[in-house]
Amino acid sequence: MKPRLVFVHGIGGPRDPAAELDAWLRALAEGARAAGHARRVLDLIQGWAADARFAYYGNLFDTAQGQGSASEGEDTDDLVGVLLREAVEVRLAEPATDDEVPLLRRAHAQLMPEGDPQGAGSVARHVLTASNTLLSLPGLRTFGGWASAGLMVGQLRQVTRYLRRGEKDEEGLSLDTRIRRRVEETLGPSGPTIVVAHSLGTVVSLEALHAHQGCVPLLVTLGSPMGMSTAVRPRMRPQPLQVPGSVERWLNFWDRDDFIVGRPRLEKVVGPNSLSVLPFTRRVDSDGAWVHPAAKYLAQPAVAGPVVEAIEAATRP
Repeated sequence: MKPRLVFVHGIGGPRDPAAELDAWLRALAEGARAAGHARRVLDLIQGWAADARFAYYGNLFDTAQGQGSASEGEDTDDLVGVLLREAVEVRLAEPATDDEVPLLRRAHAQLMPEGDPQGAGSVARHVLTASNTLLSLPGLRTFGGWASAGLMVGQLRQVTRYLRRGEKDEEGLSLDTRIRRRVEETLGPSGPTIVVAHSLGTVVSLEALHAHQGCVPLLVTLGSPMGMSTAVRPRMRPQPLQVPGSVERWLNFWDRDDFIVGRPRLEKVVGPNSLSVLPFTRRVDSDGAWVHPAAKYLAQPAVAGPVVEAIEAATRP
């Protein structure tokens, strides 16, 4: 029986799950080739090596945000502001170039205005203004990133909408619950499952895996915001954060040029499970100015190599 390989996406616009699965597998195959696993490349692309699945929940964000009130929308933008401010502060501590510093300082000031009374639309206005400033950073606009401040904020709202635990449907299920159910259904009930999660998907996967009964030989998290100590980590569940009991190994990868990624090593802030498993964080360096996409991470040999090796180990009798 082939092990399952489950990909969990992050923020972004509408996706074709079949096309995304193919793109993620091809990126993984590229990284596998670079890691010395050339003989498994075709197996990965054709799906012979593993039962590859793409956990898609993006369309759940298409529903109106608003059975909530105007104040709830304001709360969502406020949390986007917290997330951006923390990302800016992290980048200011270690800017890629000196040219970035004035832009980052300007955006930080715009996210912390003085003397501007809070009111309807005030928070959203400051977040959009700061986002416009940040889009002047290389990569966020011109190299396949966000085309506008509105698009940038709209996609970052997906993180905050998940973490607000609201937006209940007619059955009383909150948005975050419905998203986790999609992932849980893709994981399946049992059997070895390698999980590769990206961006917001790392938060969703970690929470979903606490309810998963099957074996997870390897959890890989890419470009995770879990290191954000104000905007994300304290809003995750359950607290305190702990490695899910089903996870036998956890590798966490980040790129220093990935703007919406917390820097702390997750092994310092996530407790071990009963198997004494902790996350192991490793930095990777991708080419290009826009490094957040999952494909950039998957094409890294340091990422793809362990995934292929986990598939091979789970295939052995």
